[in-house]
Amino acid sequence: MNALVVRAAHKAFGQVKALDGADLAVPGGTLTAVLGPSGCGKTTLLRCVAGFERLDAGEIALGDRPVSGPRAHVPAHRRGVAVVPQDGALFPHLDVAGNVGYGLDAAARRAGRIDEVLELVGLAGYGSRLPHQLSGGQQQRVAVARALAPRPRLVLLDEPFSALDAGLRAEVRADVRAALHADGATAVLVTHDQGEALSMADQVVVMHRGRVRQQGTPLQVYRTPADPWVAAFVGDAVLLTATADGGGARTPLGALDLHQPCTGTTTVLVRPEQIRVLPPGDAAAAVPATVRRHLFHGHDAVLDLTLDDGTPVTARLLDDPREFSPGTRVALTVSGPAHALPAGAE
Repeated sequence: MNALVVRAAHKAFGQVKALDGADLAVPGGTLTAVLGPSGCGKTTLLRCVAGFERLDAGEIALGDRPVSGPRAHVPAHRRGVAVVPQDGALFPHLDVAGNVGYGLDAAARRAGRIDEVLELVGLAGYGSRLPHQLSGGQQQRVAVARALAPRPRLVLLDEPFSALDAGLRAEVRADVRAALHADGATAVLVTHDQGEALSMADQVVVMHRGRVRQQGTPLQVYRTPADPWVAAFVGDAVLLTATADGGGARTPLGALDLHQPCTGTTTVLVRPEQIRVLPPGDAAAAVPATVRRHLFHGHDAVLDLTLDDGTPVTARLLDDPREFSPGTRVALTVSGPAHALPAGAE
């Protein structure tokens, strides 16, 4: 059963359409990431679900209970929705236990719910500490524990890791994901970080200009994006004009197999990690190219290349000790099928 359903949601601020017919469904007990660039409407969507903003049109239901629509607007404090903001927003004068237990009734406190959720987020034994005695990552864990404590219908996380440095961010988001799943919570994470969305979520919702462009598992969104805009936004993309004939296509990178049959002129997607870089003439079916730039990142390297017909291509190399200077001639092949993209508005 879906814990959250948003249908044809519209919200404008003056002449700016923040939501323009957005649709969304979140199954119970799952973590959904709402991903999109700044200004796409994802934070407005979160605020409407929380009850902080009223929809201009459309409907929002939590389970089988309408909370926003033509005949309903349930106030935020009666929706059973918990929000984890970007900065955690802990009460500085309360210790960790006081923050987590804020709003819990006496029965929940006696039942040990505070200790239970602190253990879930990896902070067992921290109940007597004050917020200023915690690191940034620990403060965010407390904020998540506070959100989970009353067992809300839905937990909304508004870019909660954006203020953390990169090394800490990966650790905290992995622990938060584990805590949400262990508690059986239904959660929606708003983020502009593609890696965060793909690594944390059970499903990813991609938004652009107030609409949902695609909703699916991380693998579906990455491997089979709905249109060229989603393909270019979620991960790095090599988009090629192609002529398709059933299960294959002729492209500037040669003849490629397709995930699904297609015919006619189309755009196909190849991910940079699919492109293999070989010495010139190493394989008969390889396509010659020239290196424009070599960017080394430690765990991988990225090559910007140009095919002889002028087509720009990007290749990602894993565990490859070679160094490529600009002007180096190479040959390229593609591993695995390409994905033919339907036409999509930019």
